[in-house]
Amino acid sequence: GSGDGQGQILQRFPEKDWEDNPFPQGIELFCQPSGWQLFPERNPPSFFVAVLTDINSERHYCACFTFWEAVESTQPQSHSRNGDGEEEEEESAAPIQPAQLFAPKSLVLVSRLDHAEVFRNSLGLIYTIYVDGLSVSLENVIGNLLTCTIPITGGAQ
Repeated sequence: GSGDGQGQILQRFPEKDWEDNPFPQGIELFCQPSGWQLFPERNPPSFFVAVLTDINSERHYCACFTFWEAVESTQPQSHSRNGDGEEEEEESAAPIQPAQLFAPKSLVLVSRLDHAEVFRNSLGLIYTIYVDGLSVSLENVIGNLLTCTIPITGGAQ
């Protein structure tokens, strides 16, 4: 009714926790500090970085890129009533269209490194692939973003 909801993790990489870097519990709460709400208009994409500190006082940079997707309202449309409590007849016989609402969807990157511009560019690339519906596996894209080959000094390229 109010349009408030809870965040839900739809997909994550890696799928299982790493021993030295566990998945932050409650990360969905940091993605939408104002709460998960539906809006009647599409908001522009936004980006911010929050710094999470774990129990060992180690910093984790949580980069959030949020965009808005259309969802159909599941609420029935109400008819206007006259002063006697009876429903008034619609002048037009056209069916009532459900109101279109927009829900936030966030892409999140958690790192021990503080490189906000790299995070913004990486999440922007993933967003573009998702929105444009490109036939590229997100697993491959993320793997390529996270892989870095450093040549040995004086060695073969």
